[in-house]
Formats: sequence, C-alpha cells, structure tokens
Amino acid sequence: MAVGIFDSGLGGLTVWDAASKRLPDVPFVYYGDNSHTPYGVRDPEDIFQLTTQGVERLWEAGCDLVILACNTASAAALKRMQDGWIPEEKRVLGVFVPLIEALTERQWGDNSPPREVAVKHVALFATPATVSSRAFQRELAFRAVGVDVEAQPCGGLVDAIEDGDEILAEALVRSHVEALMRRMPEPEAAILGCTHYPLMEEKFQTALGEGVKVYSQASLVAESLADYLDRHPDMVGDGKVRLNLTTGDPARVSDKATQFLRRRIEFHAA
Repeated sequence: MAVGIFDSGLGGLTVWDAASKRLPDVPFVYYGDNSHTPYGVRDPEDIFQLTTQGVERLWEAGCDLVILACNTASAAALKRMQDGWIPEEKRVLGVFVPLIEALTERQWGDNSPPREVAVKHVALFATPATVSSRAFQRELAFRAVGVDVEAQPCGGLVDAIEDGDEILAEALVRSHVEALMRRMPEPEAAILGCTHYPLMEEKFQTALGEGVKVYSQASLVAESLADYLDRHPDMVGDGKVRLNLTTGDPARVSDKATQFLRRRIEFHAA
C-alpha cells in the first residue's frame, strides 16, 4: 500500500504532510528532485524528462498512483504524460483540479459543463513556467465561465524558500503581490499555485489584505486524494513502507525538511 508524491524539491512536503495526516494508514513514498530544483525556470521538455524520471522511480518503489505535488510539473508535463506515456495500470494526478473545484464550489469529480461562479477576479501566484503554460486557466475553463485570472510569475521565491531565507522570501511575496495588484487592484481570491507557497501563506494574506480569500493546496489535495482512493481502492500500490527519497544530498535535504515541518524528517538517496 503506497502512494507516490513527486515534487521538484521540498514544497511538496506540504501535500505529503496533509495527506499523511488525512490518510494515516496509507504509506507514502515522497520523491524530491532537489538536485534539479527549481523547475519553474526550466523549459517544458526539461521538466517533462525530469518528471518522468521521478515518476518511474516511484513506480519502482511500488506506487501505482503518483501525485504530482509540483504545480510546474502538473502544468508543463502532466497532459503530455497522460496522452500516451502512462501505462494503463498506473495513474498520475496533478494538483490543479482540487484547487479549482474548491474555488468554483464543485464537488470532487464533478464533470458537469462549466457554469457561472461567485468569484469573478482571481489572482494566481505561481512559478514562471506554470504561468506561461496557462494550465490553470485551461483547467478553470472546463469548470467555470466569466472568471478573470491575473497571473503573477513569482521568480526567485522557490529558491528563497528552499534556501530557508525567510527575510528574502517575505520581501519577494510583498513585491509580487504589489506587482499583481497594480494590474488587478481588487482580487476576490488568490491562488497559491505552487506547493512551496503555503509555507508563506500568512505573508501572502497580509500583503493581499483580509478581504482576499487565499486558497492553498495541501489540505484540498489531501481531501481529494482520500475521495479518489475511496472510489479507486485498487490504485493503492504494493509498496509497504513510508520512504522519503531525494536526488540531492540526503543529510542536507533532511535538515531542510526538518526546518520546513518543524519535526525530524529523514531522506534517503533516490
């Protein structure tokens, strides 16, 4: 019983943590491609190759179901993977849809036609690669009409978070929020479109103001995963142990992960 969680680095630990608490009986194998982070400044072909390598490693670990807890990989690689690369007996899911379903107040798995929703002005904060892919807007269009999305590429923020530089990360959050609000002065909702960004959720909320509802992914993806496994119990693979893998230096990544989640997290070489 193992579910794989893939990320370009440490940001996916926000999803791993929420999913582990929501599904305590399900072992998770986490794969962080720390030696190649960040993905947000890479080209789509590079992102596809790195993502497929990581997913194949998770399949080797017994994970028939893999969650791409990396918005950049979900945006730049997932559709191509689903269009013929993924074997019939495996599943790879992204992290956009649960967020959009929450934003549009749809039930998990609701595939009815797009309709008018209450929120009309949405701010999207994401990596440059996610923004340029327009994947969020494409997925949103399947579920809602009449929603104006203003996207802000948050260059440098993932690096600052991965390096543990909270002062720089906070300054970048303020700068990116100010840049977006010059183009959309009164957003009703803000999407944190990178799984690193929940670690800065309070800073985003402060910069945006109390009147803006901030949507963060970790708990939404965990709830969506629980619902998916209820409907597809056969997609829990044959792995038996919880394991954290990294392409980076395991000792350094373990220390950084421990700082992230404020409890000891051990990584092993992928």
